[in-house]
Amino acid sequence: MKNSQQYSKKVLKLYRSLKRKRQKVEKLVYDEPTDALVHATVSENVSSEAAQSVMKKFAGHFVDINDLRVSRVEEIVDVIGEDTPVARNIAMALAKVLNAVFDKYNKMSLQALKNIGKRPAKQTLEKMDGTTHFAVNYCMLTSLQAHAMPLTGVMIDYLRSEELVHPGADQQQVEGFLARLISVDKAYEFYTLLRLESESRKAKKKRKRKTAAKPVTEKMTKTAKKKTAGEKRAKKQK
Repeated sequence: MKNSQQYSKKVLKLYRSLKRKRQKVEKLVYDEPTDALVHATVSENVSSEAAQSVMKKFAGHFVDINDLRVSRVEEIVDVIGEDTPVARNIAMALAKVLNAVFDKYNKMSLQALKNIGKRPAKQTLEKMDGTTHFAVNYCMLTSLQAHAMPLTGVMIDYLRSEELVHPGADQQQVEGFLARLISVDKAYEFYTLLRLESESRKAKKKRKRKTAAKPVTEKMTKTAKKKTAGEKRAKKQK
Protein backbone atom coordinates (compact mmCIF):
# COMPACT_ATOMS: atom_id res chain seq x y z
CA MET A 1 0.00 0.00 0.00
CA LYS A 2 1.27 3.49 -0.86
CA ASN A 3 2.68 5.61 1.99
CA SER A 4 2.36 2.67 4.37
CA GLN A 5 4.88 4.12 6.83
CA GLN A 6 2.81 7.29 7.19
CA TYR A 7 -0.42 5.34 7.75
CA SER A 8 1.28 2.86 10.10
CA LYS A 9 1.88 5.58 12.69
CA LYS A 10 -1.75 6.68 12.55
CA VAL A 11 -3.12 3.14 12.86
CA LEU A 12 -0.88 2.27 15.80
CA LYS A 13 -1.92 5.51 17.52
CA LEU A 14 -5.57 4.53 17.04
CA TYR A 15 -4.87 1.03 18.37
CA ARG A 16 -3.35 2.40 21.57
CA SER A 17 -6.27 4.77 21.98
CA LEU A 18 -8.87 2.03 21.53
CA LYS A 19 -7.14 -0.23 24.06
CA ARG A 20 -7.41 2.53 26.65
CA LYS A 21 -10.98 3.34 25.68
CA ARG A 22 -12.52 -0.15 25.67
CA GLN A 23 -12.50 -3.21 27.90
CA LYS A 24 -9.91 -5.94 27.47
CA VAL A 25 -10.67 -8.25 24.57
CA GLU A 26 -10.75 -12.00 25.25
CA LYS A 27 -9.39 -13.98 22.33
CA LEU A 28 -12.01 -16.10 20.58
CA VAL A 29 -11.05 -19.54 19.27
CA TYR A 30 -13.34 -21.92 17.35
CA ASP A 31 -12.34 -25.55 17.63
CA GLU A 32 -14.44 -26.33 14.55
CA PRO A 33 -13.61 -24.13 11.53
CA THR A 34 -17.14 -24.57 10.18
CA ASP A 35 -18.49 -22.72 13.23
CA ALA A 36 -16.18 -19.80 12.48
CA LEU A 37 -17.31 -19.82 8.86
CA VAL A 38 -20.98 -19.70 9.87
CA HIS A 39 -20.41 -16.83 12.29
CA ALA A 40 -18.42 -14.91 9.68
CA THR A 41 -21.11 -15.39 7.04
CA VAL A 42 -23.71 -14.01 9.44
CA SER A 43 -21.67 -11.14 10.82
CA GLU A 44 -20.11 -9.71 7.66
CA ASN A 45 -23.07 -7.48 6.81
CA VAL A 46 -24.62 -6.85 10.24
CA SER A 47 -23.25 -5.38 13.46
CA SER A 48 -21.43 -7.50 16.04
CA GLU A 49 -24.42 -7.21 18.37
CA ALA A 50 -26.89 -8.26 15.69
CA ALA A 51 -24.68 -11.20 14.70
CA GLN A 52 -24.59 -12.48 18.28
CA SER A 53 -28.37 -12.26 18.42
CA VAL A 54 -28.75 -14.24 15.19
CA MET A 55 -26.33 -16.93 16.35
CA LYS A 56 -28.33 -17.37 19.58
CA LYS A 57 -31.51 -17.75 17.53
CA PHE A 58 -29.82 -20.37 15.35
CA ALA A 59 -28.66 -22.29 18.43
CA GLY A 60 -32.19 -22.30 19.83
CA HIS A 61 -33.87 -23.34 16.58
CA PHE A 62 -31.59 -25.67 14.62
CA VAL A 63 -30.48 -29.04 15.98
CA ASP A 64 -26.96 -28.64 14.57
CA ILE A 65 -25.09 -27.19 11.61
CA ASN A 66 -26.35 -29.92 9.31
CA ASP A 67 -29.92 -29.01 10.24
CA LEU A 68 -29.07 -25.43 9.29
CA ARG A 69 -27.58 -26.64 6.01
CA VAL A 70 -30.69 -28.54 4.87
CA SER A 71 -33.12 -25.80 5.91
CA ARG A 72 -34.90 -23.68 3.32
CA VAL A 73 -33.76 -20.10 2.83
CA GLU A 74 -37.22 -18.91 3.93
CA GLU A 75 -36.88 -20.77 7.24
CA ILE A 76 -33.44 -19.30 7.93
CA VAL A 77 -34.76 -15.81 7.16
CA ASP A 78 -37.69 -16.42 9.50
CA VAL A 79 -35.31 -17.42 12.31
CA ILE A 80 -33.19 -14.32 11.69
CA GLY A 81 -36.40 -12.43 12.37
CA GLU A 82 -36.94 -10.02 9.50
CA ASP A 83 -37.32 -10.59 5.78
CA THR A 84 -34.85 -8.05 4.42
CA PRO A 85 -32.35 -8.18 1.53
CA VAL A 86 -29.54 -8.54 4.09
CA ALA A 87 -31.27 -11.45 5.85
CA ARG A 88 -31.90 -13.19 2.53
CA ASN A 89 -28.29 -12.70 1.43
CA ILE A 90 -27.10 -14.22 4.72
CA ALA A 91 -29.46 -17.19 4.34
CA MET A 92 -28.43 -17.86 0.74
CA ALA A 93 -24.72 -17.51 1.54
CA LEU A 94 -25.07 -19.96 4.45
CA ALA A 95 -26.81 -22.49 2.22
CA LYS A 96 -24.03 -22.20 -0.36
CA VAL A 97 -21.08 -22.41 2.01
CA LEU A 98 -22.47 -25.23 4.17
CA ASN A 99 -23.34 -27.31 1.13
CA ALA A 100 -19.84 -26.65 -0.20
CA VAL A 101 -18.37 -28.03 3.04
CA PHE A 102 -20.58 -31.12 2.87
CA ASP A 103 -19.88 -31.73 -0.82
CA LYS A 104 -16.13 -31.61 -0.26
CA TYR A 105 -15.83 -33.66 2.94
CA ASN A 106 -19.13 -35.56 3.04
CA LYS A 107 -19.67 -34.25 6.58
CA MET A 108 -20.18 -30.94 8.34
CA SER A 109 -16.61 -30.45 9.48
CA LEU A 110 -13.51 -28.62 8.30
CA GLN A 111 -11.16 -30.27 10.76
CA ALA A 112 -9.18 -31.61 7.80
CA LEU A 113 -7.96 -28.07 7.14
CA LYS A 114 -5.92 -28.19 10.35
CA ASN A 115 -3.73 -30.93 8.91
CA ILE A 116 -2.77 -29.45 5.54
CA GLY A 117 -1.00 -26.19 6.44
CA LYS A 118 -2.30 -22.65 6.59
CA ARG A 119 -1.74 -21.66 2.96
CA PRO A 120 -3.47 -24.75 1.46
CA ALA A 121 -6.25 -24.33 4.04
CA LYS A 122 -6.84 -20.73 2.95
CA GLN A 123 -6.81 -21.73 -0.71
CA THR A 124 -9.36 -24.44 0.01
CA LEU A 125 -11.67 -21.98 1.76
CA GLU A 126 -11.33 -19.42 -1.02
CA LYS A 127 -12.47 -21.97 -3.59
CA MET A 128 -15.61 -22.88 -1.66
CA ASP A 129 -18.90 -21.54 -2.97
CA GLY A 130 -20.31 -18.75 -0.79
CA THR A 131 -17.12 -17.66 0.98
CA THR A 132 -15.83 -14.08 0.94
CA HIS A 133 -12.56 -12.36 1.85
CA PHE A 134 -13.99 -11.58 5.27
CA ALA A 135 -15.30 -15.09 5.94
CA VAL A 136 -12.04 -16.73 4.90
CA ASN A 137 -9.88 -14.37 6.96
CA TYR A 138 -12.17 -14.65 9.99
CA CYS A 139 -12.02 -18.45 9.84
CA MET A 140 -8.24 -18.41 9.41
CA LEU A 141 -7.77 -16.03 12.35
CA THR A 142 -10.20 -17.52 14.85
CA SER A 143 -9.99 -21.23 14.10
CA LEU A 144 -6.83 -22.01 12.14
CA GLN A 145 -4.54 -19.68 14.15
CA ALA A 146 -3.32 -17.90 11.03
CA HIS A 147 -2.12 -14.33 10.66
CA ALA A 148 -5.13 -12.74 8.96
CA MET A 149 -7.11 -9.52 9.22
CA PRO A 150 -10.87 -9.82 8.53
CA LEU A 151 -12.48 -6.52 7.53
CA THR A 152 -16.14 -5.73 7.01
CA GLY A 153 -17.31 -2.98 4.68
CA VAL A 154 -18.07 -0.77 7.68
CA MET A 155 -14.52 -1.22 8.97
CA ILE A 156 -12.98 -0.35 5.61
CA ASP A 157 -15.22 2.72 5.27
CA TYR A 158 -14.11 3.85 8.73
CA LEU A 159 -10.43 3.41 7.91
CA ARG A 160 -10.85 5.47 4.75
CA SER A 161 -12.99 8.21 6.31
CA GLU A 162 -10.46 8.64 9.13
CA GLU A 163 -7.61 8.67 6.58
CA LEU A 164 -5.94 5.66 8.20
CA VAL A 165 -5.24 3.96 4.88
CA HIS A 166 -4.43 5.17 1.38
CA PRO A 167 -7.66 6.20 -0.42
CA GLY A 168 -6.69 4.22 -3.49
CA ALA A 169 -6.02 0.95 -1.64
CA ASP A 170 -8.45 -1.89 -2.28
CA GLN A 171 -9.68 -4.38 0.34
CA GLN A 172 -6.87 -6.89 -0.15
CA GLN A 173 -4.21 -4.18 0.06
CA VAL A 174 -5.71 -2.83 3.28
CA GLU A 175 -5.93 -6.34 4.75
CA GLY A 176 -2.32 -7.03 3.84
CA PHE A 177 -1.15 -3.70 5.25
CA LEU A 178 -2.85 -4.32 8.61
CA ALA A 179 -1.71 -7.95 8.80
CA ARG A 180 1.90 -6.83 8.35
CA LEU A 181 1.49 -4.03 10.90
CA ILE A 182 -0.35 -5.94 13.66
CA SER A 183 1.35 -9.06 15.03
CA VAL A 184 -0.53 -12.36 14.98
CA ASP A 185 -0.98 -12.43 18.76
CA LYS A 186 -2.65 -9.01 18.65
CA ALA A 187 -4.66 -9.51 15.46
CA TYR A 188 -7.93 -10.62 17.06
CA GLU A 189 -7.81 -7.84 19.64
CA PHE A 190 -7.17 -5.24 16.95
CA TYR A 191 -9.93 -6.64 14.74
CA THR A 192 -12.43 -6.55 17.61
CA LEU A 193 -11.53 -3.04 18.76
CA LEU A 194 -11.57 -1.65 15.22
CA ARG A 195 -14.88 -3.31 14.46
CA LEU A 196 -16.56 -1.99 17.61
CA GLU A 197 -15.25 1.52 16.97
CA SER A 198 -16.32 1.57 13.33
CA GLU A 199 -19.80 0.28 14.16
CA SER A 200 -20.15 2.77 17.01
CA ARG A 201 -19.15 5.63 14.72
CA LYS A 202 -21.63 4.50 12.07
CA ALA A 203 -24.45 4.32 14.64
CA LYS A 204 -23.66 7.83 15.91
CA LYS A 205 -23.73 9.27 12.39
CA LYS A 206 -27.07 7.57 11.78
CA ARG A 207 -28.54 9.07 14.96
CA LYS A 208 -27.25 12.53 14.00
CA ARG A 209 -28.88 12.30 10.58
CA LYS A 210 -32.21 11.36 12.17
CA THR A 211 -31.93 14.20 14.69
CA ALA A 212 -31.09 16.69 11.95
CA ALA A 213 -33.98 15.53 9.78
CA LYS A 214 -36.57 15.58 12.59
CA PRO A 215 -36.85 19.39 13.08
CA VAL A 216 -37.22 19.87 9.34
CA THR A 217 -40.00 17.27 9.19
CA GLU A 218 -41.78 18.80 12.19
CA LYS A 219 -41.55 22.27 10.64
CA MET A 220 -42.99 21.01 7.36
CA THR A 221 -45.85 19.28 9.23
CA LYS A 222 -46.70 22.44 11.18
CA THR A 223 -46.62 24.51 8.00
CA ALA A 224 -48.92 22.03 6.26
CA LYS A 225 -51.35 22.12 9.18
CA LYS A 226 -51.40 25.92 9.17
CA LYS A 227 -51.98 25.92 5.42
CA THR A 228 -54.85 23.42 5.75
CA ALA A 229 -56.42 25.45 8.56
CA GLY A 230 -56.10 28.61 6.48
CA GLU A 231 -57.74 26.96 3.50
CA LYS A 232 -60.66 25.81 5.67
CA ARG A 233 -61.21 29.33 7.01
CA ALA A 234 -61.13 30.74 3.50
CA LYS A 235 -63.80 28.26 2.36
CA LYS A 236 -66.05 29.16 5.30
CA GLN A 237 -65.78 32.85 4.50
CA LYS A 238 -66.92 32.17 0.94
